[in-house]
Amino acid sequence: MPNIYDSAYELEKAIRESEEFKSLKLAYETVMNNPSAKQMFEDFRDTQMNLQEKQMQGLDITEEELEKARAVVEAVQEHQDISKLMEEEQRLNLAINDISRIITKPLEELYGTTDETN
Repeated sequence: MPNIYDSAYELEKAIRESEEFKSLKLAYETVMNNPSAKQMFEDFRDTQMNLQEKQMQGLDITEEELEKARAVVEAVQEHQDISKLMEEEQRLNLAINDISRIITKPLEELYGTTDETN
């Protein structure tokens, strides 16, 4: 019987060697090696995190904060390198979500199927 932890480490290795991860890593390095792109990306992430924290705490987000977030998002979307990074991140996330569905299938089958005879 295979050890599930060994399988998990094999999966980690496969992800690291995947085209999706390699493309993401290259896009990330491109952004991090460009000082203005790096600053813009960090501002974007900080803005995202701040808004998420406020939402999780049940705090209201002000109109000023929303406007700032919109401006940051627009700037990020217009920057070719950051836009590419976000596309590559989305590609990898899609693959990881697919993998998650596959590995949780036994639980879904166990709990998701109802026995209508009982």
